[in-house]
Amino acid sequence: MNSNGPLQDHGKRRVAYYYDSNIGNYYYGQGHVMKPHRIRMTHHLVLNYGLYRNLEIFRPFPASFDDMTRFHSEEYMTFLKSANPDNLKQFNKQMLKFNVGEDCPLFDGLYEFCQLSSGGSLAAATKLNKKKVDIAINWMGGLHHAKKSEASGFCYTNDIVLGILELLKYHKRVLYVDIDVHHGDGVEEAFYTTDRVMTVSFHKYGDFFPGTGDLKDIGAGKGKLYSVNVPLRDGITDTSYQSIFKPIMTKVMERFDPCAVVLQCGADSLNGDRLGPFNLTLKGHGECARFFRSYNVPLMMVGGGGYTPRNVARCWTYETSIAVDKEVPNELPYNDYFEYFGPNYKLHLEASNVANENNAELLTNLTNDVIANLEQLTFVPSVQMQPIGPDALSKLSDDSLIVDAADPDRRLPSEITDRMIQDDGDFYDGEREGDDRRNDNDAKRAAQFESEAGDEKRQKNE
Repeated sequence: MNSNGPLQDHGKRRVAYYYDSNIGNYYYGQGHVMKPHRIRMTHHLVLNYGLYRNLEIFRPFPASFDDMTRFHSEEYMTFLKSANPDNLKQFNKQMLKFNVGEDCPLFDGLYEFCQLSSGGSLAAATKLNKKKVDIAINWMGGLHHAKKSEASGFCYTNDIVLGILELLKYHKRVLYVDIDVHHGDGVEEAFYTTDRVMTVSFHKYGDFFPGTGDLKDIGAGKGKLYSVNVPLRDGITDTSYQSIFKPIMTKVMERFDPCAVVLQCGADSLNGDRLGPFNLTLKGHGECARFFRSYNVPLMMVGGGGYTPRNVARCWTYETSIAVDKEVPNELPYNDYFEYFGPNYKLHLEASNVANENNAELLTNLTNDVIANLEQLTFVPSVQMQPIGPDALSKLSDDSLIVDAADPDRRLPSEITDRMIQDDGDFYDGEREGDDRRNDNDAKRAAQFESEAGDEKRQKNE
């Protein structure tokens, strides 16, 4: 059994971070609020803050058709694989059936986008299963609305469900926590009737997409009481949010005692989001990540919503810094997207002065109702032993085979070299040398980098 309660940090946590540089190239279309480019912006901040020194950075293998049909229907996945903007007239009926069109447009490279997002979460789950790391991050994932045979809310494949199914091969109980402004309906629906996965969602409720997530929705059958919903109103602040988050999650950790935790860090619950009406700052949002980091339980952190890209990048960079336990300066470092962060070029956001419709009485009653349900739980459900299935992404385990079989006259594929962890003490000649701006941790402008390089060169020549 896991130790209940937070532990003192016992040394460095090993943190894996999954990213594919192609993710920022996908485009939902003109005027669409979902911008995959925000993940590239996040990555550039992570690099320029120097956080990569504390991460094991991997490029995940794209999820295969078989990997994704462990949850999604074959008919739906075949449609995603076959349909594209050039042939969509042939698929009119199916587009209607699978809810692809307005909110979830059919864009170029859609299937590959799903493979990257799902591949990152499968790889993160596999890495946690093998106990190679303590925390695994996939900001490309967190697409919590996708259903078994239907796209929904800008989500096509549910990487979270796929990741949890992978975690269940090795862990008896998995806890899923969703701090996106929208209800995590796709994940809740997938595990609504099981007691091995508890889903907890804190979200805006009432005349708001997707319209589900009432306090009364608590699961069914064996899963009764294992779905927890915390419906909130507009304008919630950091203090109000934590006053309900911490008591509920402390009780969940005590009663359910999860063997692994998946935290969906949707950044649309921050203030200033184009779709979300909450009033959280990075500190209040990041406190949720800090809460789970304080427990000695394998933790997977995934992305999700967030429709003001500069704030999404700020948020996930800050939460990456929490995962590796490194403080980063409020002054943003120079990076390829520096101009997006004007006019103040700071990491943290100030709360706005919108009214908080969640008064203390409402939050107290809500907390009491949720905790009363949790008190009825059978203390820690047990699980019948069963053989462990084969790992998803079996290629993850056979790097050595690829290296052994490689042609010595040809370079190894980037999927392998990207996942070879470099020792901090190694020095390289050649391609990894040179203009490595990522190593500079200060907020400097490009011109300063160049002038310093020029000074150094002159000194060497003198």
